[in-house]
Parts: sequence; structure tokens; C-alpha cells
Amino acid sequence: MKNKKHELKSGTPYPSGSKLGTGGVNFSIFSRHATHVELLLFESAESEHPFQVIELQKEINRTFFSWHVYVVGLTVGIWYVWRMDGPNIRTSGLHFDKDKHLIDPWARAISHKKWDRGAACRAGDNGATAMRCVVVDESYDWEGETPLRISSEKSIIYELHVGGFTKHPSAKVANPGTFSGLIEKIPYLQSLGITHVELLPIMAFDEQDVPHSTAALGLKNYWGYSPHSFFSPHPGFCVTPEQCTHIKEFRDLVKALHKAKIAIIMDVVFNHTSESGVDGPIINFRGIGDNIFYHHDKFDKSIFRDYTGCGNTINANHPLVTRFIINCLEYWVKEMHVDGFRFDLASTLSRGQDGEVLTDPPVLWGIELSKRLAKTKLIAEAWDAAGLYQVGSFPGYRWGEWNGIYRDVVRRFVRGDKGVIKELATRICGSSDLYEHQGRLPISSINFVTCHDGFTLHDLLSYNQKHNEANGEDSRDGCNNSLSFNWGVEGETDNKVILDLRRKLAKNAFAILLLSQGVPMLLAGDEILHSQQGNNNAYCQDNTLSWIDWQKAADNADMLRFVQCLISLRKRHASIMRRRFLTGKVIEGRDIADITWHGSQINKPQWNDADSRLLAFTLAGYETEEADLHIVMNMSNQQEAVELPIIKGKAWCVALDTSLPSPDDIIAPENQQPVLTPHYAVPAQTVVVLENRNV
Repeated sequence: MKNKKHELKSGTPYPSGSKLGTGGVNFSIFSRHATHVELLLFESAESEHPFQVIELQKEINRTFFSWHVYVVGLTVGIWYVWRMDGPNIRTSGLHFDKDKHLIDPWARAISHKKWDRGAACRAGDNGATAMRCVVVDESYDWEGETPLRISSEKSIIYELHVGGFTKHPSAKVANPGTFSGLIEKIPYLQSLGITHVELLPIMAFDEQDVPHSTAALGLKNYWGYSPHSFFSPHPGFCVTPEQCTHIKEFRDLVKALHKAKIAIIMDVVFNHTSESGVDGPIINFRGIGDNIFYHHDKFDKSIFRDYTGCGNTINANHPLVTRFIINCLEYWVKEMHVDGFRFDLASTLSRGQDGEVLTDPPVLWGIELSKRLAKTKLIAEAWDAAGLYQVGSFPGYRWGEWNGIYRDVVRRFVRGDKGVIKELATRICGSSDLYEHQGRLPISSINFVTCHDGFTLHDLLSYNQKHNEANGEDSRDGCNNSLSFNWGVEGETDNKVILDLRRKLAKNAFAILLLSQGVPMLLAGDEILHSQQGNNNAYCQDNTLSWIDWQKAADNADMLRFVQCLISLRKRHASIMRRRFLTGKVIEGRDIADITWHGSQINKPQWNDADSRLLAFTLAGYETEEADLHIVMNMSNQQEAVELPIIKGKAWCVALDTSLPSPDDIIAPENQQPVLTPHYAVPAQTVVVLENRNV
């Protein structure tokens, strides 16, 4: 092939990207302002020189703003890039560099093996160090598998990093840090009982996109919130990316998860790209359509509007960009069988082309109303880095929202703060104050206590301050107000009293989360008390600081068992997984309301007691034969004798008591014992759950 020059045809503008046909490959790319376009073909991702350079002719190879060519006889496994020339007028937002090798924004697979971010930031030819795209065969045998349709009220989300979940030697998988490695851990996910995995970004991202001081320490972008190729799985998560297996390896993971009845949610980053700001690299969009794809200052388009804290902001409500985003999402659902998306800094997508906040953003409504995405989970991180906060007011109806308000009040309550029980009650019931008046539902609230961005649960209960020195930014990065508390010693300790308290509080946090209306989300590793040694921004720590140490599953087997059993408890109670809001009204045919609030005395909630740190409530069984629940959350530092409600023909049995050692901390129904007194002594900083049985 080295000396062969392929015959060319004009090609077609649709579809964008490279598309294998019966007699060759069609290439198409959008650029409104390009004046000269070249397609470079390579035998491999590491070839020094292209075996053919194709100059596209405007009269033959351009339709409207699409440049296209059909290369006869070309087949799978050929690597390619584009080069474009055109105006380089920074104040107009035009940034063409005829020497830059550009990857295809629609590429299905890319290689970053030769990549040098610095060379892409400098003027001139970067061909020796550029990324490359590859022509792929998109056929695949799904073996009849289709996306899962798990109702939101029955969903339990588990947020994890594909690499970090299996990179630690203790994971003992054949291919650590890959989609394949994660497949080997599916039995663990099944045993835990979660219904969805939410994967941190798996679209191809720039691992070199970190501050200079961080890079100098040998660190790289680990989390993946620096995308450049939205249609390509990240090559770093593949076993054999040089063999163009990106799509197959990801599909193998999806198929395996679905066979295990676990759905998959992708964390997607449509708010910015790895091309950063004015001094950033030219990778694709900047060299193709800078002034279209990004937000720019109205008067000087050399200035990027940055609503993300990452140097640029995607101009999501430009018609062409809107179509690109929706096409991309539909591709991952149609071709990759993904079940849902979590949108990072989603509020940036509500900004119009001038940066103003739109009431009805076209891109968000386009996503919501897409027929292809109709059964797909949509979750918004409903804020951006420029002060826009839309929790409770994110545009649209179907969207779930990461409920940061829920997170904060639960952290304060577990920490022992006074004066929060009234708001806590609202959050536990699905945050009706945020959603009900809009006709939205409890499932609009994605409840969480921890996530990738911040302390792990172990560290939330072990550190008063962040300890991010290892990131190379003098600990300036990361959140400064985590609502954490160390309980007497900063970080690790051998003080048994403190360790026991921290463990109990971790159980309390899990209990509150999984007893709340809405959709719970757990952070991977919290169930085995994974620690990042106080680092609350481990975005650059692709090492044992972030990787899950599977020895912890044995060391903290009691904690793991508690979470597994707690998930089982949630699943057997439809009253915790309601689709509609609780009303406080008596249920027809029963002498009990769907929810009744209490304090230490029946029917006397302590709403007006500013010092109270105790909340109790009774949840009526929602389905036939479902047990009622009585739940007490005592975060005060003293034991409380709590009165139990009398329900005719029923006896209360202890299902959960976080003050007790394992296995008595949570008990299966067949082993539960009735409470023979009218009161139950709830120790300090303890959650208790009782289920009733017929007598």
C-alpha cells in the first residue's frame, strides 16, 4: 500500500466522519471558513509519513460547508488526519493553521500514542506528534442484547472510574484499568445490588491536559474531564487500541453489564474541550470552526468566554453544535446501547450564543424530545463554574439533577449540626420544594453524599481540611468547604474510639441516603472505606491514591455487608421508592398516613426546636404485604428513648441499628426479633430502622 495512490471520487457530505462502504471509504468534515483542505492517509498510528495526501477541490469536494471525498479501495485499519487552511484572524475567532494535523471530530476511534500537547500549542507542523483517527468496521454481534429499561424510582447508581476500579494490583484482573478489566468485576457489582454504573468520562480525552506544575510531577489528567473526540472510546481504556478495537471493547462491556441486568450511564462533558483557551492546543475544533464551536467575547473573538473554569466553553446552542451534540448522544444509544447520560456542568448548555441564560435552550429541549433518547436516563449537574446554579430549575421535565442541596444538608446532619432537621425531612422526601410545583417528581432528585469530585466518605469523616499538596498546586485546587469533620484526629489514627465512631457515621450516611425518596448514587469504594488520604480533588492522581484497593473489601467486610444488606432493604420496600411525592394523608383502607413525622414522642416532630438533632418518621407499606417502616435518626450526642407508634395487629422488629456491631447492625427479616417495649433506646449518633410484622 505504501506506493499505491487510491482512486478518488467526489464523495458525499453525509454522514460526517469516515464511513466504510462496499468499495472504499467516504470522508466528510464540516468547516465553514476553510479555503484549502487536505486528507492525509497513514498505514499505522505511528507511521512517520502519509502514504497519500489528498487535496480536496472546492468545486468537486465541497457541498455547502462540508468537505468530502470518497477513497476507492480503502479499507478498515487505515489511519488519517485532516489539514486545513483559511483565515487566521484571532479577533474574528478564526484560528486556521495549515500545518496542524487535525483529528476528525466524528472519528469512531483515535490514537494518542504519539501525542505531544505542547507541540499542538505552538505554531507550525506537529505531524510527528499529533493524534490520529482510524477507519473502523462498526459491525458487531449484540447477541440479541438491547438497552435496559429500569424505572428511575428503582434505580441505584454506582459512580466509578473505569481505570481506577481495576488498576490496583489487588484487583487481580487480566487487563487492569480497561473496559475488559471492569467486566471481570461485574460479579462484585451484582453482589452489591446496584442497578446502574455511572462511568466517569470514557470518551477520548487528553491525559496531558494538566497545569505545568502538575505535569512536572509526572501526573496526568486521570478523571477524563478533558474530551476532544466525542464519538471515540478512550484508547487508554482499551487493551489493543492499535488494532482499532475501541468500539468492540466498549460494546463487550455494555453487553456483559446488560446480561448481568446492570445498566450503564456515561458521564459526558459537552461544556468544554481539551483545546483550552487562547494558548491551548489545536486538536480539531479550533482548527475547523473555532468561532462556531466555542463561546467568544462579543467584541473581540480572540477572547474565550470561560463558564467552565477550563479555558473554553462549548457554544452548545449554535444550531450546528446542537446537532453535533444530539447526533453524538443518539449514536451512543443506538450503536453502543448506552442507557443514560450524566451531563457535567450541564448548566453551560442553557447559555445562548451571547452567554445569556435561556429559558428554553434548544440543545436541552432537543435532547429531551429526541425520539432516540426517549427511554434514556438524563442527569444534569445543574450548575456551571460561573455562578449559574439551577438545582430545582434546570430546563426540561425529564431531567434528573445531582442534588447538591441534599448532599450538603445530609453532611451537616451527620456531622451533628443543629437546626437542620426540617430541611432534612424535605430532602429525605424527594425535595418537593424544588420539584413538585413544576410537576416534576421525586425521581428528579439524584441524591448523593459523596461523588468523584470531593472527599470519599471515609475522608469526609476523617479530615477537617483538604490535603491536595500532591496535585502540585500548593493545595489551592479543590473545594474549601466540604462540611467534613475529623472527630478529634486529622486523618489516619489508631484510636479505636474515633475509628468506631467514624465507621458508625459512615453507616449513618449510607442509611440516610438509601432510605430517602429519589434516586440514590453511591461513590465506588465508599462501601469498603476507600481513602484518598484527604485529597478532595484527585483528578490527576492515576496511582494508588485513587485506585480502589480491593484488600479493603476484606478488611472492611462488615461495612461491605452493611451496604449490601441496606440495598436489599431498600429494594423490598416500595414505600422508599415512590414515583410520586408523599402527601401525609391517610391511606384508603388503612388507619395510617403514607408518612407520619415524630420526635422522641409520637406525632411530635421537633420542627421548632433549633437544638434538635433527632428526626423520626413512619412510612406506610406501599404495596400489599409490604411491611411498614419506623425510622429514627438521632445525630445528637446523647441516647434518646424513642416512643414507637402502635399499629393494630402489628409488632415492630429491629431491622437496622448502626450502633451495633456486625452482623447485628442490619438483620434480614427472617432473623429479626420483636421489640417488646413501647420505647426503643436509640444511642447517640445512630440510625435505627424497624419493620413491622403481623401478630
